[in-house]
Amino acid sequence: MKKQTIKYTNKKNVNPNWYAINAEGHVLGRLASLIAKRLMGKNSVLYTPSVDVGDFIVVYNAEKIILKGKKEDQKMYYQHSGYPGGLKEISYKTMLEKKPEFIITAAVKGMLPKGKLGRQMLTKLKVFKGESHSHVAQQPKNLELKY
Repeated sequence: MKKQTIKYTNKKNVNPNWYAINAEGHVLGRLASLIAKRLMGKNSVLYTPSVDVGDFIVVYNAEKIILKGKKEDQKMYYQHSGYPGGLKEISYKTMLEKKPEFIITAAVKGMLPKGKLGRQMLTKLKVFKGESHSHVAQQPKNLELKY
């Protein structure tokens, strides 16, 4: 009787692709969800939950992302220093002016696995303000989002 063998994916078998996404006019949550799936590699046949098989994602025009409803006025970002009275809150509008890259990164981070592998996946996300980005040498393919 033949012994059945199972082939597992490891880091050596993975060849990640580079994709570029224009965030202009896209809804934050929907965009972040699609980015998180690509970073985890759920679109790949090699997908294994314990191995980082995802692609590299370059997002540009981060300042032109949109939110639906009243979230633009109501959404807050919180940060605590660890000291009593050390809670800081920053509104979405302020964050969009100061650090639009953080908005997309924070949304995607919440959708990735928690722990070492999730942090490793997040390093494959590159978010930029404006049209230009520094990853032209990798020749990222434009990814058209359909939702």
